[in-house]
Amino acid sequence: MYKRFMPKEFVNSVYDVTPEKLHALGIKGIITDLDNTLVEWDRADATPELMAWLKLIQDSGIQVIIVSNNKEARVKHFADPLGIQYIFQARKPLRNAFKRGLKMLNLPSEQVLMLGDQMMTDMLGGNALHLYTILVKPVAQSDGFVTKLNRRLERRVFNYLRKHGIETWREK
Repeated sequence: MYKRFMPKEFVNSVYDVTPEKLHALGIKGIITDLDNTLVEWDRADATPELMAWLKLIQDSGIQVIIVSNNKEARVKHFADPLGIQYIFQARKPLRNAFKRGLKMLNLPSEQVLMLGDQMMTDMLGGNALHLYTILVKPVAQSDGFVTKLNRRLERRVFNYLRKHGIETWREK
């Protein structure tokens, strides 16, 4: 059961995901979460460091789309200045938004990476469509209400992994 929540990799930040690494994996597109993956959930705009990373990724020929459970105003405000396509109120981990993201990228699932900070939404949804999944350590230590509930369930998964000797970024 836990395999459905497991990412292929754990990284400390999105900056650990490089164009070279993605090209080696055959990745041509990224579906990324927004809140606590790219920036803190309560930060309105991209940081200069994140803008530089996104430019580096896109300049290497890799497409990026944001798929967020947040409201349109939040996602639009963040994505529009960056020129990034987005899907809001995605209802992750349900498959529909991931399928829409794949269609917008015009790529097969084996060429797409799901980048997110939550096992219960991002990894579960990405794994359901056989995307390459990377779990990012959350950018902020605080969360919105619904995410707090997901984090409780996530702790159970991390405890299981720890008991079975499976290393995650939380242990590094």
